[in-house]
Amino acid sequence: MIHSEKELISAAVDVRNHAYAPYSNFKVGAAVETEDGDIYTGCNVESASYGLTVCAERVAIWKGISRGVTRFGRIAVVCDTEELTPPCGVCRQIIWEFCGDVPVILSNLHGKTETIQMSELLPRAFDSKFLK
Repeated sequence: MIHSEKELISAAVDVRNHAYAPYSNFKVGAAVETEDGDIYTGCNVESASYGLTVCAERVAIWKGISRGVTRFGRIAVVCDTEELTPPCGVCRQIIWEFCGDVPVILSNLHGKTETIQMSELLPRAFDSKFLK
């Protein structure tokens, strides 16, 4: 990892400003760092048809994938909440698929942070080893 934790969080804070959340007003920013130090960011994008809404974490990972990256080193997630907000269940599965047991940095706009391993957020994860 080439960037500091603060730089990764800052990238997530910046992209959070672009979130499209007119229904929930719950804006989220995420920044995922590749093993080479590149950063891809994403914000949540809502739809009036709620099932079509996409979370910030997935947008960030998919942006990296669209550039040919398939492995990432860590991810930061930023929300404007007092209690730090972890990724949803769907995002946990996608993070596991493309990042594995990486550090997940949770942060809010008030400067509070916590780093937790992905295996703590998704114990006994389902992955490709079960498909063989």
